[in-house]
Amino acid sequence: MVPAYNEAARLPLTLPKLAQFCERHGSVEVLIVDDGSKDSTAEVIQEFTARHPFARLLQNPGNRGKGYSVRHGMQEAQGDWILSTDADLSSPLEEVGKLWAAADRDQAAAAIGSRALDRSLVGVHQAAMREWSGRVFNVIMRAATGLPFRDTQCGFKLFRNDAARVIFPRQRLDGFGFDVEDLLIARIHGFKVVEVPVRWDNVEGTKVSALTGARAFWDLLVVRWHQLCGRYR
Repeated sequence: MVPAYNEAARLPLTLPKLAQFCERHGSVEVLIVDDGSKDSTAEVIQEFTARHPFARLLQNPGNRGKGYSVRHGMQEAQGDWILSTDADLSSPLEEVGKLWAAADRDQAAAAIGSRALDRSLVGVHQAAMREWSGRVFNVIMRAATGLPFRDTQCGFKLFRNDAARVIFPRQRLDGFGFDVEDLLIARIHGFKVVEVPVRWDNVEGTKVSALTGARAFWDLLVVRWHQLCGRYR
């Protein structure tokens, strides 16, 4: 499942890799969620789905945010396991094998990719300020929620379908704080989540602005409030 917003320039590079991955593994569906893009993202996806019957375009009712897109895709997915990956494929698709192996070994309902557990696997780093703010965010996140993860914001996550059916309908945030929210919901409902170091390369063209990044800090308070009010039960 791939959330996409104004990715018309990037998808022609990403979609062939998705097709090759699916052809090698078989019995795989690809859902690409267009978040009300203002460019030709939807047209690019439609051309791809016309050639590949395993792929499907989902369209949000306007630009609703990455959290909305991921929730939309997760609730539509039919496979036993559902991978969410960013449109830039900053973590190569082959890294899903690590997530699958860790989930199988630890009998976990979800496995999340991490850039923080082994930073030697990060080939191309983000700007220093973004990396620094990410580390600060993680410290505050762990204090606010009690979650143990070192990197909740890596967009490479694998969920077992039955867990996704519980977690994502309860997700309330549409913005970039949704990752923390989903992992907290998983813990509340007793689903085991493992964090796995993965290869990752920063790709220029991020949709995360300074304002969006600042909003993620506010979202931690919102998530904590929803938790205290019992809204994730």
